[in-house]
Amino acid sequence: MPELPEGKVTQGIAIATAAAFFLLWIAGWLDVASLKGGFIPARVSGLVQVPGAVPVWLTPLSATLVHAGLLHIGFNLLMFVFVGRFVESVIGGGASLILYIVGAYAAALLHWSMDPTSTVPMVGASGAISATFGAYALFFGRDRTRGIGPLSGYAVRVLWLASAWIFVQALIGMAALGGVQVAIFAHIGGFVAGLALARPLLLWRYRKA
Repeated sequence: MPELPEGKVTQGIAIATAAAFFLLWIAGWLDVASLKGGFIPARVSGLVQVPGAVPVWLTPLSATLVHAGLLHIGFNLLMFVFVGRFVESVIGGGASLILYIVGAYAAALLHWSMDPTSTVPMVGASGAISATFGAYALFFGRDRTRGIGPLSGYAVRVLWLASAWIFVQALIGMAALGGVQVAIFAHIGGFVAGLALARPLLLWRYRKA
């Protein structure tokens, strides 16, 4: 098994996320934070207002700092610390941060598009982490894929990875793991963003090489 790279940016994001959760948990503010800092599609659509809430355009990011419980954040950060460090070793810290942020917004956008009237807050870093996972799958997948018709091998591989991830997330959603409703399309949105950004961010890092 390869040695886990250092990944300072990944580690920083994980520490900040864990610190925010435990502060809210200890203070008993998780429910309030979900409402005021979670991503609520109906707020984006202008259908509801939440007094004292985080500005709606920032909620895709603030939602990544709020989790439903220990199992929720534990699974998210375990996955993120592992794949994030490997991805950071390839594209660098700055690009990893961009990937994470864009993933959070892509996840929120697709989640909103599926039900713009929903008043249920979406919380957790799963969407942003899905973007990191998408890049990891593309960089470290060992299978070589041949092209099909007009599609290049790269395009076929992207479609296969996206389809596989969508299938896995659908299974998780049907199982409703731990009784928590999973925002399937948020995971999909983040993952697709990771697939789309992986190669451009890699080229950006080595643009002067």
